[in-house]
Amino acid sequence: MTREPIPVLRVIARLNIGGPAIQAISLTALMQARGYATRLVRGSESADEGTMDDLAQRMGVQPTLVASMRRDPGPGDARALAELVRIARRDRPALVHTHAAKGGTLGRVAVMLAFPRKRPAVVHTFHGHSLTGYFSSRTARVYTRIERFLARRTNVLIAVSEEVRDDLVALGVAPRGQFEVVRLGLDLAAFAHDSERDARRRAVRAAWGVEADEDVVTLIARLVPIKRVDRFLETAALLRERPNTRFVVVGDGELRAELQASAPARALGDRLVWAGFRRDMPDVCFASDVVALTSDNEGTPVSLIEAQAARTPVVSTNVGGVRSVVVDGETGFLADEPADLAVHIRTLLDDPGRAATMAARGREHVLGTFGIERLVDDLDRLYRRLLG
Repeated sequence: MTREPIPVLRVIARLNIGGPAIQAISLTALMQARGYATRLVRGSESADEGTMDDLAQRMGVQPTLVASMRRDPGPGDARALAELVRIARRDRPALVHTHAAKGGTLGRVAVMLAFPRKRPAVVHTFHGHSLTGYFSSRTARVYTRIERFLARRTNVLIAVSEEVRDDLVALGVAPRGQFEVVRLGLDLAAFAHDSERDARRRAVRAAWGVEADEDVVTLIARLVPIKRVDRFLETAALLRERPNTRFVVVGDGELRAELQASAPARALGDRLVWAGFRRDMPDVCFASDVVALTSDNEGTPVSLIEAQAARTPVVSTNVGGVRSVVVDGETGFLADEPADLAVHIRTLLDDPGRAATMAARGREHVLGTFGIERLVDDLDRLYRRLLG
């Protein structure tokens, strides 16, 4: 006898380029084979964010759009909440899984309003958190109280790394026992070394105006405050006297004009390339000799996972979940200040043998830790435990 699929409602505020959207789309598609029928509800992205709609289309996922659900608080939140309540009452899911702060807030409140008595199982994933380092202390305290309130009405809280979990426990969001650490999972097959790698490397570098004998250091990030692109520019400026070295910023965002006008960017001149959003991340990694990340905080940085899968060495600030992705001194280098980051980048560029060894270790590490099938297995086990 064929069992009816288990109805799941998945809520995310926006499918902007990054790990949360990749995970939400991938789980919606791949959990179907495990017996789940998932509706993915998404909100709207801002004009400068870019979207993962192409991934959803490739994976056969058709999200339900709640257009008034956006990242920042606003008058559209009430309309978004009412629409989420209507969807939940109509679908009557056995389990609701929300992702990230805004989707987690509206999605979980919608469950409370839609099902005042017997509620479905509720899971929320923290893909990082914005409770420190983003807002004023007063605003951060308000958001922390909201997360505590919602946590008491959530069956399981997922953190994408031990570091994220430990931060949230220390902030009093919930006790440690309520958390499960479920690492990000990605389809990394496209980052394998193949016979076309050199040709793809040349094509991207040509588009950037980079010569064959030049080394390329690449930052892949949204141009928003938490990503500290200014720190990358300061690091690059310390390396500008190194011959045949170019610096590429892949991404876009609200700070683009300000960053382009900054003193370090002007000092770098044509050594610096602003590449904008790109969807061919394997080719970007193949074209790079080092991939850097200079954020103030991270949940699980996709760019560092993908770079290591492509056997491209990495250098990053030692923040948040980065330590789960990069093993310092073995698969890459971690540091905090531009001067130290510059030293590590120079080491990798000046010693190709060491760079290749670390890159090979990095690929082995991420393939064994961040595969998509492992993520599906982890969530399937969790869902079935909650559903009895």
